[in-house]
Amino acid sequence: MMSKEVSVLVGAGSIGTAIIRRVSAGKHVVLADYSLENAQRTAQVLEQAGFECSVTKVDLGSREDILSLVAHATAMGDVKHLVNAAGVSPSQASVDDILRIDLYGTSVLLEEFGRVIACGGSGVIISSQSGHRLPALPQEQSDALATTPCEELLALPFLKEITDTLKAYQYSKRCNVLRVMMEATRWASRCATVNSISPGIIITPLAHDELHGPRKDGYLKMIQASPAHRAGTPDEVGDLAEFLMSSRGRFISGTDILIDGGTTASYWYGDLQYLKSTH
Repeated sequence: MMSKEVSVLVGAGSIGTAIIRRVSAGKHVVLADYSLENAQRTAQVLEQAGFECSVTKVDLGSREDILSLVAHATAMGDVKHLVNAAGVSPSQASVDDILRIDLYGTSVLLEEFGRVIACGGSGVIISSQSGHRLPALPQEQSDALATTPCEELLALPFLKEITDTLKAYQYSKRCNVLRVMMEATRWASRCATVNSISPGIIITPLAHDELHGPRKDGYLKMIQASPAHRAGTPDEVGDLAEFLMSSRGRFISGTDILIDGGTTASYWYGDLQYLKSTH
């Protein structure tokens, strides 16, 4: 029998599901989530649409859990696609948990799946427009975020100084982009590509929390003053990811693409410049 190709989705939410549906026809889909119930609900929807699925519980901030996920996925076949859409937001978690999950965990995931990704495979990491709100970091900080061994990342002195959850989130998402750049050079040895996507406000349950959290007024103003004058949809992110992971996107690796309706442009040079004083 021919070996089955496998797509792995970490974070079985709206954005990840939109991507995985576009790239996984005929493949076995591994759905990994901190909430096993959430993964099972997503699996039921996908199976009713003709996809073959298995589910597993994963704490993205745990190397042990990530290694178990790798073992589960490779037992199913050749891992052709990795999509990471897991993470926590500034309104959902503490500084320590944001750094452990969004920064450290994503770095470990890239490293471990880079060891097993199939030839011709591809990965997409969902980052955030928030990482583009940080000014340019000193080169030594950028290099440290990109290249420090995963188990030493959380001990970086400038990360230990962070006390604000939004700042922790911004640094985590900047780190995601930098780790993708570095890991792209390693994934290339397996003829595989990896990129990140930085969405703006996309209407998902996580965004719903933010739009009803302590920063809701800022987010609503951000939407209204953005060039697009609206939030985005998971399908729009899915379309972009599908292109990156397809044969048409093979010349793109190690890069980050903003999909935010122009919000970041407005933050730096347009009607949203007033936000700089609050960030």
